[in-house]
Amino acid sequence: MCDTKKERMKYSSFEELPVWKAAIEFALDVFSFTNRADFRGLGDTKGQLERATLSISNNIAEGFERGTTNELITFLYISKGSCGESRSILRLCERVQKFDNFKSEISNLINKAQIISKQLNGWLESLKNSDIKGVRYLTDKERQKKQRNKEFEEFDQQMAQYRDELAEMLRKRDEENARRRQMGEDI
Repeated sequence: MCDTKKERMKYSSFEELPVWKAAIEFALDVFSFTNRADFRGLGDTKGQLERATLSISNNIAEGFERGTTNELITFLYISKGSCGESRSILRLCERVQKFDNFKSEISNLINKAQIISKQLNGWLESLKNSDIKGVRYLTDKERQKKQRNKEFEEFDQQMAQYRDELAEMLRKRDEENARRRQMGEDI
């Protein structure tokens, strides 16, 4: 999905997260569907679908607010599981005859849930490969260390640029000297 450090800096609240926004839109779409469709005779299928759908955005929010990467990972997996649960219930609805008039809408909802699940998976993979422990552990000492490391990286980049420029100047000088030798000029 993206570099975790950049994502952490990019989003200061869960409300800014694209995947959370997508989960909220998905929930609203599901509520619209469950409000129109006839769920009588299917037990608590309507309520279970609505709860599973709500669980997606709620677990993203809770994990984000916890302040540690490990807890965030845990809650993102719960959110991903709720995505799967929502899709499973929607797959059931696809097979119930009374929902035949809603097949296209159900298919669209399943597609949205799959997209959210893929977004969550991408974020999870980047978090699992991150050395960031979470904002809860971000002390002044850690911030200073990160700042120093950033300054060292920038210095190293400048030195690499200077080395490249120097190498290019030396290459051009050597080419010019070689050309002069061929022409018989004094060097």
